[in-house]
Amino acid sequence: MRSRRSFGRLAAVVFAGAVVLAGCTDSGSDEGQTPGAAEASDGGGHAGMEHPMDGGPAPEGIMPAEDPEYPVGTEVTLTADHMEGMEGATATISGAFDTTMYSVSFTPTNGGDPVTDHKWVVHEELENPGEAPLAEGTEVVLTAEHMTGMEGAEATIDSSTDETVYMVDFEADGMMMTNHKWVVESEIEPLQ
Repeated sequence: MRSRRSFGRLAAVVFAGAVVLAGCTDSGSDEGQTPGAAEASDGGGHAGMEHPMDGGPAPEGIMPAEDPEYPVGTEVTLTADHMEGMEGATATISGAFDTTMYSVSFTPTNGGDPVTDHKWVVHEELENPGEAPLAEGTEVVLTAEHMTGMEGAEATIDSSTDETVYMVDFEADGMMMTNHKWVVESEIEPLQ
């Protein structure tokens, strides 16, 4: 009789513990997220997407700009709203490059919601892209890793520009973003 009570109590404790632990989870909303990532805003088709805090180096083959308007190390004000906390932020230029930039639409490889008008992907972040610039409507495969589910996604070119493109370091919502890819020259203003 005593062992039945002990077994019953043990079963109750195990069940209660399982219920408590289940209540501590959040239905998997962190699944597939990049550690130390910042969530993007609706601007530029990045809604709900995650950007890593360190964007890493520029892609191979991209050409540094010879005489950029904003040289590396220059402090600027961002006018782009690609992600939460970006518009109006003070940033430091960490790279300046001459290449073709694309706005693209794609469905993330991790099954996330489709992303439209994602700004920006450089020509060097496309799989076997051929000659730049690519025409609007061209279908491509992304090699960029700006956000979860981006690398390997099939995308469509929405538009292109040949403006100087920049990597920037800035603080967004209390997190320091380094080598954030990308902002074009028209999305930057001199620091006031």
